[in-house]
Amino acid sequence: MEPYDVLAGLDPEQRDVAEAVRGPVCVLAGAGTGKTRAITHRIAHAVRSGVVDAQGVLAVTFTTRAAGELRQRLRQLGTPGVQARTFHAAALRQLTYFWPRVIGGDPPRVIESKMPLLIDACRSIRKNPDRSELRDIAAEIEWAKVTQIAPEDYADAAKKAGRTPPVAPEEVFRLYDAYETLRRDRHLVDFETILELTSAVMTEHREVAAQIREQYRYFVVDEYQDVNPLQKLLLDTWLGGRDDLCVVGDPNQTIYSFTGATPRYLTGFSVEHPNATVIKLVRDYRSTPQVVSLANRVLEKARTPHKLSLIAQRPDGPEPVFAEYDDEVAEAEGVARAVKKLADGGVPTREIAVLFRVNAQSEAYEQALGKAGVPYVLRGADRFFERPEVRQAVVLLRGAARSVEPDDTLVTTVHHILAGIGLTPVVPGGGKAREKWESLKALADLAEDLAAEGADLPAFVTELERRASEQHAPPVEGVTLASLHAAKGLEWDAVFLVGVTDGMLPIIYAETPEQIEEERRLLYVGVTRARAHLGLSWALARSPGGRRSRRPSRFLDGLTGRSGAQSRTPESAPKERRAVAAPVSCRICARTLTSAAAQKLGRCPTCPVDYDEALLEALKSWRTGVGKKDKIPQWAVFTDVTLQAIAERAPASEQDLLAIAGIGRVKLDRYGEAVLDLCRTAANQTEDA
Repeated sequence: MEPYDVLAGLDPEQRDVAEAVRGPVCVLAGAGTGKTRAITHRIAHAVRSGVVDAQGVLAVTFTTRAAGELRQRLRQLGTPGVQARTFHAAALRQLTYFWPRVIGGDPPRVIESKMPLLIDACRSIRKNPDRSELRDIAAEIEWAKVTQIAPEDYADAAKKAGRTPPVAPEEVFRLYDAYETLRRDRHLVDFETILELTSAVMTEHREVAAQIREQYRYFVVDEYQDVNPLQKLLLDTWLGGRDDLCVVGDPNQTIYSFTGATPRYLTGFSVEHPNATVIKLVRDYRSTPQVVSLANRVLEKARTPHKLSLIAQRPDGPEPVFAEYDDEVAEAEGVARAVKKLADGGVPTREIAVLFRVNAQSEAYEQALGKAGVPYVLRGADRFFERPEVRQAVVLLRGAARSVEPDDTLVTTVHHILAGIGLTPVVPGGGKAREKWESLKALADLAEDLAAEGADLPAFVTELERRASEQHAPPVEGVTLASLHAAKGLEWDAVFLVGVTDGMLPIIYAETPEQIEEERRLLYVGVTRARAHLGLSWALARSPGGRRSRRPSRFLDGLTGRSGAQSRTPESAPKERRAVAAPVSCRICARTLTSAAAQKLGRCPTCPVDYDEALLEALKSWRTGVGKKDKIPQWAVFTDVTLQAIAERAPASEQDLLAIAGIGRVKLDRYGEAVLDLCRTAANQTEDA
């Protein structure tokens, strides 16, 4: 193959990327514009034209699957020696190799989760937070570590960043400090420490840095809008002042700022590298013009720098459908009917997705799809190759591959083995049996696909092991249920975006203009997952018969064709919420209340008050359950002060609840019935006593 053969079939902008073989290069790549194609062809062209050896290239991605896809495409382009890895995998490989030489002894053991160590840290300082608080504390520690904040600096840094930790900042500091002490004492590393130590070893040992930099001379970083300060530190250490760097990203898809990721390295690339080549990819090959048009309009009011307006390349398709329902149950049933209609019309269920803002929303759709007889798959649940039936199948297939007869066909052998562990000719009705059957059927289908390419059983087992290492699961038949965050990087023929209401998208605890803008980008990510069919829906009430007080997301203003929709911007919405008509007086002594906490309580902190302690404990217990179920911080449900105010006033109606500062229409609709039920129960118990 001649060097320029790898440029065949690229569009003009993709070809510009491929021909820009010397860095620094910044590729601003919109959704569906073929960025992976562009950068793999760039690497292949650079290798084949002699600019760099394949072994001198390090392509960095954010997921194991994306790294596997890069390697596979590069093999197809005749450049199999390129290293494509995640930040953590590349760093761990280097750290493990050099540790015995420069540190001595065995390398530290990697921990997959912070939770076990964090539980021990809690015990060491005699604290007992619940499981949901622990998850939130772990997230705070991860944020602190990727932004290079030491435990003793956490409180000040969190306040400056506007973060609201699940417990007092001083408590996070103590747990963070105890966690780090235990981690070091037990010779363990987490994912953040891997990056930190690799950078430190290179900085402190020149011979290590020289060897790594001699090996890797040519860098490509995908999803650059998601890089955090710690990853940037390691990347700069790898580069060592060199600039043979190509970064690829989309500022419109920045949706992980809460983890410490920042788009400023992407949007500021040409400032950091004044001689950089900047190329924009805007030709969208994924979605129809109708989907692309809606995606562009979602971002019309966005304040994203370097905003990319996509240009559709596919033929026309159906218009996006906007649907309003009376309640969440009706919405789920309506979406299930639409899904079934598409499936009956020939769209494979594996090419359909239902996407939502938080995982707790999935339950209604699981029930509705199950009732409609439509199979579904929960993304973010068990990884495919970690499912018990898949592990069992791989073990049996591996054993069979050692004793396979020459005349045994791949398909026959695989079907025989899988039939013995649950692959029946008749599809089970639903539940766990259906999920197991779908997993085994996916393996059988993959065997048939590879058999058509001439593979035998040993080759099939080798392919399974490769896919397992790269988390490249075969497609499982069933509608995908996933959060918008989990859907990033994926695409389907048909996508349903559900629960698109103010309070859910944007989420209720997104308050600052920056947080609102990230929620807008999250909707954009959801829209751009669809190739042809796109539905957006919302419910006016949470439960059947409930008060219909919800409104469609402000991001849909002007997009739905609904008459009378008021235009609201992220800048104007907070002003509406902050409007206060008159000063607030203490309900006990009538003095004017000045502090926010006093205004929420409706009284001076020193004024005596009676309240039902059992009700307050019941409210806190309920809040803990909601936080766990919805996977959100407890303060995002109600703060301690708001719960105290509820316990003191014992509201008996929705109007009583609305009179409490901190409870607005959105929270009333979401939590009002449950809170009033608790108050009524407490009142009845008091009367009985």
